[in-house]
Amino acid sequence: MPSESGHYLRRLFVLLALLPGFSPGLVDGRRAPETDPSLRLDESLVYLWPLPTEYRYGNRTLTVDPNLMFHLQGAGENSSILGEALERYRNIIFRHRTRLSGRSSFDLGKLTIIVASDDETGAGIQMKSIPSGGQIAKFHADTIYGIIRGLETFSQLCTFNYKTKEVEVHNAPWYISDRPRFPFRGLLIDTSRHYLPVNVIKQVIDSMSYAKLNVLHWHIVDEQSFPLEVPSYPDLWNGSYTKWERFTVEDAYELVEGVAYPDLWPSPTCREPLDVSKDFTFSVLSGILKDMHKIFPFELFHLGGDEVNADCWNSTPHVKQWLEQRNMTTKDAYQYFVLRAQEIAAAQNRTPVNWEETFNTFAAKLHPQTVVHNWWGPGVCPKVVAKGLRCIMSNQGEWYLDHLDVPWEDLYRSEPLEGIDDASQQKLVIGGEVCMWGETADTSDIQQTIWPRAAAAAERLWSPRETTSGEDPNSTALPRLEYFRCLLNRRGVAAAPVTNFYARRPPYGPGSCYAQ
Repeated sequence: MPSESGHYLRRLFVLLALLPGFSPGLVDGRRAPETDPSLRLDESLVYLWPLPTEYRYGNRTLTVDPNLMFHLQGAGENSSILGEALERYRNIIFRHRTRLSGRSSFDLGKLTIIVASDDETGAGIQMKSIPSGGQIAKFHADTIYGIIRGLETFSQLCTFNYKTKEVEVHNAPWYISDRPRFPFRGLLIDTSRHYLPVNVIKQVIDSMSYAKLNVLHWHIVDEQSFPLEVPSYPDLWNGSYTKWERFTVEDAYELVEGVAYPDLWPSPTCREPLDVSKDFTFSVLSGILKDMHKIFPFELFHLGGDEVNADCWNSTPHVKQWLEQRNMTTKDAYQYFVLRAQEIAAAQNRTPVNWEETFNTFAAKLHPQTVVHNWWGPGVCPKVVAKGLRCIMSNQGEWYLDHLDVPWEDLYRSEPLEGIDDASQQKLVIGGEVCMWGETADTSDIQQTIWPRAAAAAERLWSPRETTSGEDPNSTALPRLEYFRCLLNRRGVAAAPVTNFYARRPPYGPGSCYAQ
């Protein structure tokens, strides 16, 4: 209630003014630091993250009408996805609520948005023209997602002037032509090691869009817990930590791997890997994929296949007997399990994604549509694409966010096409993924563990290679990344200081976000 809120605020001000030793220039009895005059942006840099493919700019400052109109043309006119995005970015750009300035006209009053295709699956090309004169800016894109990425760029160009209390665009006119370098720009989150509430996952997804990451790899289940509801097998989620740490079908976004019915296990004391000797195991896998495909009709499905310890199969009598009858080793059984799971996925029009161990062990046997997910170390993607398969890079030494001692510059320098010179093979690297494994991350610290380091990889995956390579990133990228970290903070994302020795630690003392 406004009147009560105002009353409490007035009482709070009086209370502060009466505290012993308090004055507006003191903090805890000490003189508050003055604004550091040395905190100035390097005007030779463009403070957009990630950097666009091509851009030109001028030297004018434009005011933006708080009643900015969005005029849709072409295939995007009736898109609910685009409509929601426009409203979301309006709230981001005009997040400060101020009184009317009394200005009768503004330099920029309308965005004309033209979408060429009604395809809602591709990223497309964005072309943004923000003139120095006139009231109309124009966005052109192949798809609605090209427009949405363009809106993110536009929102980063908009800054709030605290003196005039108006939104401004500096360095107009702007001309930007942009497109992603890789189609797959992913972030893995892990809810099997620590449960994450749905609203936290939504916050992560929102933050991904600010850095133009476009794939959420949701590692829902593992041996530690199975928190997902699967209608065909309703007892599976009895494997969750507690009944309060579960995802309903309505909550679910994407399922990665699964386990939980007793008959899936080799024995009650031996629960990993699943029982390779029973058809029931594969019936459950098929049921899980069918249930998830009804809800989320995405192409890629991650079937895992990493770090398999087959000792369990040898120590379980009926599985050992099954192997002996077929003259199979545990290595053979591993191959049999992965390939049968791939057949199930392919039969349901899903593209199988497997960790690199499958490629390292039986590359020639993998389904020809397999996407190999590199994680163990460098040099894997060159071997994968040489065999004609596609690859996703997630080198754990550089792109595993749970490795808290990996600095931002290591993520930034990590190149998905390293060692791949053939142009046709380069196209088989569909992108990369930073991985936020959940052993030491939960709701309390996941965002500051992800950000801002994930943004370093995001620019590598979006911007041209010549833009992100060759020069000293401490002079060309660090100031922009620090600025982007503060932008995330302003948008409510708990991004940690960029140059902490250990990621996700708070600031060491008082000071500006831009100087941490």
